[in-house]
Amino acid sequence: QVHLVESGGGLVQPGGSLRLSCVASGFTFRYSGMRWYRQAPGSEREFVATVDTDGSTNYADSVKGRFTISRDNAKNTVYLQMNSLKPEDTAVYYCYSVTQTYWGRGTQVTVSS
Repeated sequence: QVHLVESGGGLVQPGGSLRLSCVASGFTFRYSGMRWYRQAPGSEREFVATVDTDGSTNYADSVKGRFTISRDNAKNTVYLQMNSLKPEDTAVYYCYSVTQTYWGRGTQVTVSS
């Protein structure tokens, strides 16, 4: 059974940092591209970042230069390091497996003073 469990969200001041984690189970993690998406209240879910099986990455323009996606295949975990956070980054952040087409339940990130 596939599971994706996100953690690391919370309340942070503008300019601060957070690191999100997503632990995967129930499938062969190293064979799956992994992505982060986010959804703000009243908005559509939007793409944030992706990391392929070879470690190559891509980012939404809105987070480029501030966020870094990475993966640790030994730990079945994908990370999202978020720096220089802005109030507009406030959203629920979701982990997604490309091969399993499966979503985690999300973790809330709130950027506010």
